[in-house]
Amino acid sequence: MEKNTLLNRVLGLFYPPRCVWCHCFLKGTEKRDRVCRTCKTSLPVFNREERPQVLPELDSCISLMEYTGKVRQSILRYKFSGLSFYSSIYTDLMISILEKEEYACDIVTWVPLSRKRLRSRGYDQAKLLAEGFAEKAGLDCELLLKKIRNTAPQSGTGSRAERKTNIRDAYIPLYENKIVGKTILLMDDIVTTGSTLSECARILKDAGAKQVRALTLARTDLQTLGMEKP
Repeated sequence: MEKNTLLNRVLGLFYPPRCVWCHCFLKGTEKRDRVCRTCKTSLPVFNREERPQVLPELDSCISLMEYTGKVRQSILRYKFSGLSFYSSIYTDLMISILEKEEYACDIVTWVPLSRKRLRSRGYDQAKLLAEGFAEKAGLDCELLLKKIRNTAPQSGTGSRAERKTNIRDAYIPLYENKIVGKTILLMDDIVTTGSTLSECARILKDAGAKQVRALTLARTDLQTLGMEKP
């Protein structure tokens, strides 16, 4: 028996695989996909008409599903519990559901973390999504933005106006020769008010981007949070 196979079996005894979404223990063929049978058919996925939303500075913004229940818990584990491998399952789902015209672009990029938060977390969750999605979609992927100011987490910032102020001028463009005249797909894990995506789109357009489109794994229902939609 090969060493890696033995190691995987030993790890499986101590850390049985769980569903990426509901975190239940997996059985049989479920282990291969890391998704249980129930979650394969019960995720809060938007239909094509529900996926877009209108946000300032963005030419389009598409989200795959609602940020609620087991989707919310899954993304929180992905971001804060070191489960970076979730990104591959997320991007597989995005590729299987989205249609090519919904993410058509010249280049994919992402909303980057600050250096401080990257050190704390150990990986950039949006970067993993963008790189994995781009590879599976056959698209180029580049870092086109840099976060130069460590802002307070948007999740802990109250109103839409406060979130907009919090993120203002926190990013600068990189490699403008790769931005000018291009249609850019900007990726992030979730969108709430859209303040961060809109600010990043503004920076990219000021640097010469032809269009900036956004794609996120999930979208928060602002009415549930007591916020007005744009």
